[in-house]
Amino acid sequence: MKDRILSLLFNVYFGLFILLLAALGLYWHQFKKTPVQPIAFPHDIHVSKVGLDCTFCHENVERSIHAGVPPMEKCMSCHEAAATDRPEVQKLTKFWNEKQPIPWVKVHHLPEHVYFSHKRHIKAGLDCTQCHGEVKVMRTMRQVSSLRMGWCVSCHQENNAPRDCYVCHK
Repeated sequence: MKDRILSLLFNVYFGLFILLLAALGLYWHQFKKTPVQPIAFPHDIHVSKVGLDCTFCHENVERSIHAGVPPMEKCMSCHEAAATDRPEVQKLTKFWNEKQPIPWVKVHHLPEHVYFSHKRHIKAGLDCTQCHGEVKVMRTMRQVSSLRMGWCVSCHQENNAPRDCYVCHK
């Protein structure tokens, strides 16, 4: 009887340990995809409440391989007057006044050997949400798609896009 109880306790504790490891793994996985930014930029407010389109801020997305981070002039064109009492806008204003670039942390990572062109995908009719998710409901920008080769190849297959290796691997 005592052995059964010890065995049961061991199994319960072992199961809890495994659950804890799984929870930590999920947390770490999400943490890696959601970096802490120097300014907590609320995409949800700018997209859903203000009504800005992705291309308003990421104006290079239609003509460049990179979507690009908006220049501070773009942000300050509104925030010289709008929401100036908010701490995150005050951080933005401080960077602006000190003529310092905002040290944004990159969210979406591709290996160096992969060539990806935003312009090409936008011209093909892809919507930003297909790769970046529903940004309009994201308080904090995070990577929602794996961006792994199999994920990209599946999308190319579904959209009858080129699957020649040299399209993406340069």
